[in-house]
Amino acid sequence: MLTDEDAPRYRVVALDLKHPEPAQWRTVVPEGRDPIENANVVGGQIVVQVLQDAHSAVRRYAFDGKLLGEVKLPGLGTAAGFAGHIRDRDTWYSFSSYTTPSAVYRLDLKSGASTPWHAPRLAGFNPAQYETRQVFYKSKDGTQVPMFVTARKGLKQDGSNPTILYGYGGFNIAQLPGFQPNIAAWLQMGGVFAVASLRGGSEYGRQWHEGGMKTHKQNVFDDFIAAAETLIAQKWTSPGKLAIHGRSNGGLLIGAVTEQRPELFAAAVPQVGVMDMLRFRDFTVGKGWESDYGSVDNPDEFKALLAYSPYHNVKPGVNYPPMLITTGDHDDRVYPAHSFKFAAAMQHADPDGNPILIRIDLRAGHGSGKPTAKLIEEFADIYAFMLHAMGEDARMGASH
Repeated sequence: MLTDEDAPRYRVVALDLKHPEPAQWRTVVPEGRDPIENANVVGGQIVVQVLQDAHSAVRRYAFDGKLLGEVKLPGLGTAAGFAGHIRDRDTWYSFSSYTTPSAVYRLDLKSGASTPWHAPRLAGFNPAQYETRQVFYKSKDGTQVPMFVTARKGLKQDGSNPTILYGYGGFNIAQLPGFQPNIAAWLQMGGVFAVASLRGGSEYGRQWHEGGMKTHKQNVFDDFIAAAETLIAQKWTSPGKLAIHGRSNGGLLIGAVTEQRPELFAAAVPQVGVMDMLRFRDFTVGKGWESDYGSVDNPDEFKALLAYSPYHNVKPGVNYPPMLITTGDHDDRVYPAHSFKFAAAMQHADPDGNPILIRIDLRAGHGSGKPTAKLIEEFADIYAFMLHAMGEDARMGASH
């Protein structure tokens, strides 16, 4: 059994079904530095998936807890699967990364060797031309935070590269490496794509999540700002070539950091974001978010919410970077009024400044199930907006 009882990052225990009391449990795989995501009994052993610095690692254990070996994965990515029966000789899993779409692999449970079984064919995109690196940086309070940076191999770090920095940071959700066609398109245009593994997610277990909750939410924004500063310091990009992007809770992130450090960014794209942090509970399912954000009824949490709420911290006359706010007219997760009000406040604060635009998708919601045609149109608009703000219109034309 997998449990977080007395183990915030989880452990694997054996229990006697006739005596299931916790006092009788026997720890088989103890809690470690890396949070355990899943464990499967297959082929007379336990296959354990962990998060190792925000990417997958897979280890095989005997029933007595002895480590049999680590599964060698194809790179920095995300693995899933490993199901089967007690007498199976092999099991199957999928693996994907920022540069490779999900492929299926066979794992020989005796030798521990993996072999490819099926991979999709890509037209026009060669994964071998790109690479993902993981860099670590220090946030404002000294916390070490990992970040994935994906770009074409041999890219010169001279500060001139159009770069997107993406983040989420909330609700115990880890941002794991995975293939997305829109990221591939950005890489093909010569861009850099970075993802910061912010506090608030599950990358390092419960403590990492709680470090970005409620009155600690500012840590998430500090982590993201430090990620941007790292990309600039290491000359991956420069403020005039750096766009920031996030969805939902990540849209809140983009709104907040844009207000806190507007000079760092060339463009900002908050999608379907939570922007009014004093009234979010009044719309649709917002009441459930108090578990992560806190409540306006709690004086300390109210003070924290007001300090970073994007809608309430718009200031007139500030040179905010160009911003494209997106929402769907039928979004029943994050009510579109969040985006409407925030866009109106930003436009009112500086009507003659940089463009503050809102893009409202019709007959669309929070994003799940959105048709491919709508997704293509949306990302075409987002990338065109970002590249125009960076002065990279020629790159757009060459890519087209």
